[in-house]
Amino acid sequence: MRRHVLVGRLGPGDRINIPTAGDEVLSKLDLVASEKRLDHGIGRALDDLNALGLFPTEVAVDLLILAAHVHAADTRISRATESQDAWTREIRLVVPVSDPVRWTTAARELRRALDFLTGDRWSLGFRSRPTKFATIVRPTPKLPVAPPFNGVSLFSGGLDSLIGAIDVLQGGGTPLLVSHAGEGAASTAQEACFAGLKAHYKAAHFERLRVWMAFQKGLIKSVKSEDTTRGRSFLFFALGVFAGTGLPNPFTLRVPENGLIALNVPLDVLRLGSLSTRTTHPFYIARWHDVLDILGIAGRIENPYWNKTKGEMAAACADPALLARLAPVSLSCSSPTKGRWQGRSVEHCGYCVPCLIRRAALPPGDTTPYTVPDLSAAPLDSNSAKGAQVRSFQLAIARVKARPELARLLIHKPGPLAEAPERIDALAGVYRRGLEEVARLLAGVTTQPL
Repeated sequence: MRRHVLVGRLGPGDRINIPTAGDEVLSKLDLVASEKRLDHGIGRALDDLNALGLFPTEVAVDLLILAAHVHAADTRISRATESQDAWTREIRLVVPVSDPVRWTTAARELRRALDFLTGDRWSLGFRSRPTKFATIVRPTPKLPVAPPFNGVSLFSGGLDSLIGAIDVLQGGGTPLLVSHAGEGAASTAQEACFAGLKAHYKAAHFERLRVWMAFQKGLIKSVKSEDTTRGRSFLFFALGVFAGTGLPNPFTLRVPENGLIALNVPLDVLRLGSLSTRTTHPFYIARWHDVLDILGIAGRIENPYWNKTKGEMAAACADPALLARLAPVSLSCSSPTKGRWQGRSVEHCGYCVPCLIRRAALPPGDTTPYTVPDLSAAPLDSNSAKGAQVRSFQLAIARVKARPELARLLIHKPGPLAEAPERIDALAGVYRRGLEEVARLLAGVTTQPL
């Protein structure tokens, strides 16, 4: 195991000396592409927002710079080689910001959020930006034209974010959709969904901020990259908040995600956090609200579907015909490229956890292609990828069916719910109903060791 320190550097003249302990490995993250233009998609994001009439704050730029550190460390420090237990890494970030005192005050809540999100041990230090970068954002024009947007929504290219966008647009809202353009399959889905929405809502003035942020392999010398990417949720929220600070009024960042995934209850005792990352868990959102309050950012983060299953979201969608047309181009699969070795194109596998929840949510007429189109055609090997997820769901379904009262206990497994005591009954309910949806999909499906 090695502890890692990642130090952000704003230009070649930024030669700050950071003391390290004997067992710490220091790496530098260069944040400047040329002159005063920030790298890793941040400078482009600033330009794109300005073109839309939005002028974010310096603190919001700090937040995106911090998110770049988190995303770089999370994706370029291997869990297998850099931790004692093949999971928990120890990572220290040293981040250049506009107001180190304010950011240091927020460090405790940021650390709690990151530890919970990724399962690592984070340490955060903040220092002043060099004089040349003391001011990065353009000043707001004296006579600005008010932007048309009345909110910000994350837009991942998944089914939930598609439903969220349709519901807002159908209700007359004008959202700014925010996407992280990461790996190719997700980016393609985002493009297809957005194009479909634009074609349908021709008179609406909604737009999209698309930010590309990725880091070269070998950023951390002699260390392999990491593919679990639990920390990307921090980047998603940071992008949304960054954009939201450019709105003239206090903003709401909508993060559409069904309640079953948001809770992230482990399917069995050996699979803590098995459904997804903890993007919209109530504890995680509460930590973000604490951070925003400390930083003086007038925004709130909301998951409008926290008490709905994915099937309930789809059934209540404000334009079901449009959803049926665009759902096949949305992307839910956790590994849509894993069929390439079989000569297949990018597509939903049909048997990972997100695919199972998606298939259970959509009506029988769903035209999404799946690598395994019929789960009941033959027994599935519970020792293989195709059967393991199904078997885990079957065990979870049977456990709660036999003892429905367990739902109120199991929802506490992924993390504390102390911030939402009034929601416990509703959260237990959405967990039970989510399992029931998947149970209907798996009726007649057989799993066994083969």
